[in-house]
Amino acid sequence: MNKYNRVVLKLSGEALAGEQGYGIDPKVIQSIAAQVKELVDLDVEVAIVVGAGNIWRGMAGSAQGMDRATADYMGMLATVMNGLALQDGFENIGVETRVQTSIEMRQVAEPYIRRKAIRHLEKKRVVIFAAGTGNPYFSTDTTSALRAAEIEAEVILMAKNNVDGVYNADPRVDPNAKKYETITYMDVLKDGLQVMDSTASSLCMDNNIPLIVFSIMEDGNIKRAVLGEEIGTVVKGK
Repeated sequence: MNKYNRVVLKLSGEALAGEQGYGIDPKVIQSIAAQVKELVDLDVEVAIVVGAGNIWRGMAGSAQGMDRATADYMGMLATVMNGLALQDGFENIGVETRVQTSIEMRQVAEPYIRRKAIRHLEKKRVVIFAAGTGNPYFSTDTTSALRAAEIEAEVILMAKNNVDGVYNADPRVDPNAKKYETITYMDVLKDGLQVMDSTASSLCMDNNIPLIVFSIMEDGNIKRAVLGEEIGTVVKGK
């Protein structure tokens, strides 16, 4: 029995790079596609938001003197590349997929239209939301929160490639870091924990959208999260 029937899966760009650390690793795409197919086979409606850290980071470009808005637009275009790679991986194993972009580029993807996205989900198509919100200064974390609210998703699944939940310190640096099983968005904001940026956290908190943070490196974790198994960390509104 599924605990959640409509989800937003947030994938970091770094997750797509695999061990090489940059670009797109076909093996990672295949693994993610297989895991998403498991959800589709359970009749779960899946929307995906993907980052672009494997190709370009707007903040890094800005730090090197590039205009921030220009750097962010470049990052949005990079998310479209990742979205198309995911779409190809999904459709290679028979998962019908649509890419919708916040910046119009009709030759490669549909423009984002909320009602159309919901209709695709109802038809059990995976919908990939690319190009962020279409605005500079907003992250793909914020895109996840915004799209989840718009399509009335029941949860955001934040799949990480280098950590298996939320800790009070960086577990890669501090061996005594404590992992939370559950935590509130207010505590995340108050303690400055690096889960989502503050805009995304506030948006999730205001709209009471739970977030599950877990590792994508273990096959089957996405399905476990949807079935309600206790993995990673659950971030709640209250």
